[in-house]
Parts: sequence; structure tokens; C-alpha cells
Amino acid sequence: MVSLNPFEAPLETVGHLCERLLDQTQPISERFRALFSLRNLRGKEPRDALILATRDLSNLLAHEAAFALGQMQDADAIPALESILNDLSLHPIVRHEAAEAIGAIGLETNIPILKKSLGSDPAPEVRETCELALHRIEEVKGGSTNDREVSPFLSVDPAAPALGSSVVQLRDALLDEGKSMYERYAALFALRNIGGDKAISAIIDSLEAKSALLRHEVAYVLGQLQDNAASAALTRVLKDVTEHPMVRHEAAEALGSIADDQSIALLEEFTKDPEPIVSQSCEVALSMLEFERSGKSFEYLFMQSPVVGEIA
Repeated sequence: MVSLNPFEAPLETVGHLCERLLDQTQPISERFRALFSLRNLRGKEPRDALILATRDLSNLLAHEAAFALGQMQDADAIPALESILNDLSLHPIVRHEAAEAIGAIGLETNIPILKKSLGSDPAPEVRETCELALHRIEEVKGGSTNDREVSPFLSVDPAAPALGSSVVQLRDALLDEGKSMYERYAALFALRNIGGDKAISAIIDSLEAKSALLRHEVAYVLGQLQDNAASAALTRVLKDVTEHPMVRHEAAEALGSIADDQSIALLEEFTKDPEPIVSQSCEVALSMLEFERSGKSFEYLFMQSPVVGEIA
């Protein structure tokens, strides 16, 4: 299992973060700041607050809370994640993230949970996520991920990167619609870890994949890589109102990571997008960027105790 080296924080600060996360009167960017801090902590209070946030009115915040629980790899979150996965009234982006989180936690006992949704969920992106999560658990169970589990990007990835293949072979696997989702994800993460112009070009080309789930992960990876070569393709994705919101959301966040002038102008424009998952993604990306440009990227996290008299 990956150790993400959680921070220590005073109980007063933890309480402040939990309150801020769950306060629906706060701007979405402020609530995300609290969420990003809580995912770096451990214990009942952060976990319970994140679980509550998975039922938030904001699908973007709810899905990010489920993602955080998976990154924390806290087995005590499994009952809540199972409940989310089984609740068909929730947006597919939230159910998808619950399935991915179950896979990230990686317990063999959770296989029946995922198999149930694999065979019954109406959303293809959720079924595909269950397929990925089941494969990941099988690899963890077999011990085949031990030597490649820690991502250079400090993330718990939904698939282990493929080993021993060239960039050309990985590109072919990533673009092959006949390959399993896990094989394509494995190729994607291998290309990400290799880096370089040819690898990034292959990743960009896979934004044309038929699967919305794969396209969203490709956009996420391009955000991790922060390469300007992806700007034009990500811009097209964000502007495409017929694209799945989960893909446009990741494109927005990736453009925030790239942060050239054109990307920033586009994010500002799309804070008015009628799809909340997209508009809120743009707000969050711009807020994070503001802190990074001011040299206060760490202060983006509420890691200090609340100031007396602070406006709640």
C-alpha cells in the first residue's frame, strides 16, 4: 500500500477544516481547500467529514471526497463507499469515484461489491471503473504490484503502469479499442511515467478514445504532466458541450495545471458554463492557480489553526 506521509494537525485545525468542508455557504474553492487538507490527514474526524461530503449537493465536491477516501486508503470508509456505489440516484461521476476508491483501498473482501455493480450499473463509466478496480485488487492480491505501486506523482493510480514496453508499443496499446480497459490504463500510466514528446503525443491522441472514462483519465494525466503541448487538445475538450462532464472537468483542471495565459482566459470564461461540474472545476482551478502564482501554494491548504474572529 502507498504511504502518502500524512501531516499532523491540531484537533482545533481538524475541526475547522471539517466545518469548512461541510459549510455549503462557503465558495466551492474554499471548500476544496479544506478537502485537500483533510485528505492529507488521518483519523475518524477527517474520514467522517469526507464521507458526509460524498453526499453533497455539488457533484464535483462529492466525487472529489470519494476520490480522497480512496487516496487515503482507509478501509473504514468502505461501507460508505459501497452505499454510494449502489445509490443510482447519485451522479455517475460520484459512483465512479466510489468504485475507484474501493479499488484503491484494494481489499479482496470488496470484490463482491464491485462485481455486483459491474453487472448491473446503468452507466458505462461506472461499470468500466468496476472492471478496473477488480483487476487492481487481483493484482494487489497476487502481489504483482509491489515493485511498481508508488507513483512518481504521489497518487494511488487505478492501474499499475505496464512494464517492459517501448513508447511505440504503449501507444499502440493505449489507442487499441480492442484492448481491455485495464491494459489501456496500464499503458497510459507507463507513458506518463516515461514522459517526453513522443509519450505525451500518444497520450494526447488518446483523447479521441470511445470511452469517456478513459478520456477523463487521459485529461487527468495531462494535468499531472503540465505540458503546454496538451493545451490545444484540452481546450477543445473543455469547449465541447457534448462531451461528458467528467471529461470536461478533468480538462479544466489540467488547463489550470498548465496555466498559460490562454488557459487562464478560457477557465475564466467557463466559470459561467451551465454544467456545474465544469463551472466549479474552473473556479477551483483558478483559485489554486492564484495561490501558486503568489508563491503560497502550501498555504492553499488550511494547515494553520483558525484565526480568532475569522469569518466563517
